Amino acid sequence: MSNQTEGKLQNLIVVGDRVLIKPKKISNKTKAGLYLPPGYQEKEEIQTGFVVKCGPGYPIPVSAEDEQEPWSHAEENVRYIPLQAKNGDLAIFLQKSAIEIMFNDEKYFIVPQHSILLLERDEELFS
Repeated sequence: MSNQTEGKLQNLIVVGDRVLIKPKKISNKTKAGLYLPPGYQEKEEIQTGFVVKCGPGYPIPVSAEDEQEPWSHAEENVRYIPLQAKNGDLAIFLQKSAIEIMFNDEKYFIVPQHSILLLERDEELFS
C-alpha cells in the first residue's frame, strides 16, 4: 500500500465493533492449473484479507459512580471493550455480513467483529 493511500486511510474512522479489511489478492487459477471465471472467488461465502483499521470496540455503559452532575459540561466519557483484531492481522470472515466499499480505487470490506472467523497474527509486526 502506498504512503499516499495510507495517509488518506487515516481520515477514515471505523465505528464501533467494525473492522476495515483489504481483501487478499486471489489467484484466478486452481492448484491443478485450471483458470477460474472472473468474480468466482468474490461469490464465495468465506473471504480472506488483511486488517487495515479497527473500530474502538463494543461500547459499555458508564456506571452511576462515574457520571457527573447534569449541569457540568464534562467531555463524554465512553468506555469500550477492545476488539480482538489488530492492524496487520490476516482475517478470515463471512462475506454475507461484510459491506464492500471502494476507496481510492481499491476495494475494502467493512466487517463486524462477530463475522470474523479466524485471525492469523504475526507477532513480529507488533514487537
